[in-house]
Amino acid sequence: MKFSNRAIFFLLLLITALPKAKADEGMWLPILINKYNIGDMQRLGCKLTAEQIYSINQACIKDAIVALDHGGCSGSIISEKGLLITNHHCGYDAIAEESSVEKDYLTNGFWAMRLEEELPLKGKSVSFLKRMEDVTSLILSSVPVEVSRENYPLALQQTIDSIQADFQDRNEGYEASIEAMFNGNEYYLFVYETFTDIRMVGAPPSNIGKFGGETDNWSWPRHTGDFCLLRIYANPENKPADYSGENQPYKPEYFLPISLSGIKENDFAFIMGYPGMTDRFLTSYGIRQKLERLNPIDSLMFTDQMGILKKYMASDKALQIAYASRYAYLANFQEKAIEESKALRRLNVIQIRQEEEDKFQSGLKKLTFNRNLYEQVIPEFEKIYKSKMDSRVDEAERFLMNLLDGSRIFRAAWYASSLGFTDDGSPSDDLREAMRQEYKNQDESVDKEITTRLLELYYQNFKENFRPEFFDEIDKKYKGDVAKWVDRLYSKSIFANKEQYEKFLRNPSMKKLEKDPAAIATISLIITFMETQYSKVAWQEKFDSTQMLYMAALQNVYPERKFYPDANSTLRLTYGQVKSYKPTDAVSYASQTTLKGILEKDNPQQEDFAVPAKLKQLYAAKDYGRYGKDGTLYVCFLTDNDITGGNSGSAVMNARGELIGVAFDGNSEALSSDIMFNEALQRTICVDIRYVLFVIDKFAGAGYLINEMKISE
Repeated sequence: MKFSNRAIFFLLLLITALPKAKADEGMWLPILINKYNIGDMQRLGCKLTAEQIYSINQACIKDAIVALDHGGCSGSIISEKGLLITNHHCGYDAIAEESSVEKDYLTNGFWAMRLEEELPLKGKSVSFLKRMEDVTSLILSSVPVEVSRENYPLALQQTIDSIQADFQDRNEGYEASIEAMFNGNEYYLFVYETFTDIRMVGAPPSNIGKFGGETDNWSWPRHTGDFCLLRIYANPENKPADYSGENQPYKPEYFLPISLSGIKENDFAFIMGYPGMTDRFLTSYGIRQKLERLNPIDSLMFTDQMGILKKYMASDKALQIAYASRYAYLANFQEKAIEESKALRRLNVIQIRQEEEDKFQSGLKKLTFNRNLYEQVIPEFEKIYKSKMDSRVDEAERFLMNLLDGSRIFRAAWYASSLGFTDDGSPSDDLREAMRQEYKNQDESVDKEITTRLLELYYQNFKENFRPEFFDEIDKKYKGDVAKWVDRLYSKSIFANKEQYEKFLRNPSMKKLEKDPAAIATISLIITFMETQYSKVAWQEKFDSTQMLYMAALQNVYPERKFYPDANSTLRLTYGQVKSYKPTDAVSYASQTTLKGILEKDNPQQEDFAVPAKLKQLYAAKDYGRYGKDGTLYVCFLTDNDITGGNSGSAVMNARGELIGVAFDGNSEALSSDIMFNEALQRTICVDIRYVLFVIDKFAGAGYLINEMKISE
């Protein structure tokens, strides 16, 4: 198992959501499209039936759509031999893990020219949704009626856990997950089959797969070949199995055919994948907190870490490879925090949400039931957020999460404390794997400087409440000098570097672990984090029940509106069209980019825009094979589909359900979209499948992979 606390920490920060429904807005549950969407989709040009998209009775498109690593990214199956396509940035960790100075797959790319050359990827998983089911009545009727209001949340969770466990006991080999929708007004069961023998098949070099780098991130026009190929392996019975030389390529129930016919403005397009989280129920008070308090913390802490990493990466090739994935992660979320705040201000989202809340309050007057109850919802949110902002509890939580996520010495000490040792005193297998990940190519100087900076930021911002105990020692013994305290930490801790930790493992001692300064400091940080959680208890129950009431009230005030549940890393469908857009006055963007644009951006002196020599040669010769059209090779395109994080790698399909591209980004002008969808501005940036196949075939010379696919001209 691959241990990454990034997703764990940041998922804790996110809330659930809502919108107004339009043809191209909404992340819809596939089980509901026959009821709500298929008519709209067909009017926009879709040639499919609901059963061809989602069915439990026949093979269908949903059987080709997968979640990577339990929802970190999405992907799709494109051959009868389990070949899977996703984004280059979704495979970035795995590519970096397999890379070294001698075999730099990040820089040079990787292509297996036969099955035997495919690289097994530790910790990678791929999950297929087998079916989903509305279990609202089962859940709510199973909670004992005598449960008090105070104990209801615990009783509800116990009920959910019990039903999930019972299902898995009766269905060996499958995973069951019950997810709340509409802020707890509905519940759905999701049944998954997860494969763990995943192998790297192909990845373009970074100057294709990451072309434009952080310079072009969240922007258009784009020219990024953001894709990589993996393969799923199964046992002789075609079932999930741990890695084995005896395993064979997985035989999927369905795989996506590929279209080379191209696209044009207003063509129908739909996307299926696993979007992470949206906040479209967030009130104006929550938006203000995010804008004024939380996003600035993320921006500051990410920016400072990036500055430190960039300095070290520029000085050493090994460090450049070791920290490439971490830097890309930080840069992505740093820019998102900045651009989201800009978009929230530019589009007056707080004011618009306040107007919606006023309209909602007025709409309550027409209700003949629960009116008095619903009228208290918005005022209650105002009280809750005032309490949160006055106490700064959410800010402290955000600082702590960034600190624990960013500091390797604290992460390692946390793993040692939480994953632990076996009865005979040796480290558990989970701990060994976690530490292998932590210490692989990591540098003590880098970690020390990052730890120092993150601690300084926290120390400077919290002088009274939510201070870990060791801050007192920094005050008294070190006169507020965080760097001196960190010097002592690294000189004494067994977690300071790989050598000291391995020395400890040769003769492990719980007594030594308990006295380790990093372990003690980490426990203090965890205790402080728990204090933030305890401090929320007084209003958390009220917050959750108010959110639930708000959703129910909205559905009653606007009975004519089709509501879709907020994204929560479950399979969703979004539909719309290929669309250009006008971001600002006198600026207009076309909906497609071409290989010509890559050469126009060429700059050998700037890493983000150094075009590979072979790509230049192919362009000069116009050697596009069957992937070009009228002497032009298209690279990326835009749709107005509604997506968010987690949709990276999602299949983009045409009216016939053929793969036309892979989604990989959104645009900065609409980065307020997790909170409020903007029809005029929101765009999904996709790599054109024709460019993908051109890179595989003409650039990489891996044409045998093309032969696996079902391609329509």
